[in-house]
Amino acid sequence: MASAPQPSLPLLYNDLMPLNTRDHGKFKSRPMDEAKFLSKHHAIPLTVDEFVQAQRSFPIVFSSGDNPLPLALMGLNEGVNTFVDADGKINDPIYLPAYIRRYPFILAKLNQDSEELSLCFDPTAGSLGEFEEGEALFDENGGTTATTKNILDFCEKFEEAGMRTKAFIEQLKENDLLMAGEISIERTEMPGKPYIYRGFQMINQEKLREVSGEKLEEWNKNGMIALIYAHLFSLDLMRTIFARQVNNGQLPDPVAQPAG
Repeated sequence: MASAPQPSLPLLYNDLMPLNTRDHGKFKSRPMDEAKFLSKHHAIPLTVDEFVQAQRSFPIVFSSGDNPLPLALMGLNEGVNTFVDADGKINDPIYLPAYIRRYPFILAKLNQDSEELSLCFDPTAGSLGEFEEGEALFDENGGTTATTKNILDFCEKFEEAGMRTKAFIEQLKENDLLMAGEISIERTEMPGKPYIYRGFQMINQEKLREVSGEKLEEWNKNGMIALIYAHLFSLDLMRTIFARQVNNGQLPDPVAQPAG
């Protein structure tokens, strides 16, 4: 249900190109009026900075494997996004994860031997080019405009949130709080044929109750407890997402399904 994105190219990105004044001096950025690039993706990476807001819209789970990532589930089945319609529009008033709002930009290493990150973009996105309309990325002298500086600032803040997310995950692993998740949902008109979703991780509430009072006090002060409960409360939305798939006619046969 919740596989981590593949390491070759990040989720959503078809290609990466470093942004530079030589090749893109006349480029402008224009808003995307549709999100078809999102329609076949059901699990979107999430940072801990977003848990409180995101838990009102999506179930928050953790990917399977030794290096779990928090994921917002926009659907329970591979290739199903219940929030993107046939025209690529998101019509629901939902929280849009920063990972989506960052697209088509990203900070990436141009040289794997270096820790330096460069601002790159996905040239297939269609929102950057030598357009008549849009916000210029460079000025006449080749300097970066306020638009580009704001984009870079957003990407840098996303990376910082990623480091906080990594620290949160390490705390969960150190205290053995993650366990394999499973949810079974049965439709009233199909008794005895439940839809079973596996392949994700969630916080083990029994193990959470065993955490020492001293550790809980520490987590309460640093905000980690709020993040844990945002995740746990969000799991009730699994059935809401399932209902959306029913209403949209997006349900597969009722067998064990990977949900993330």
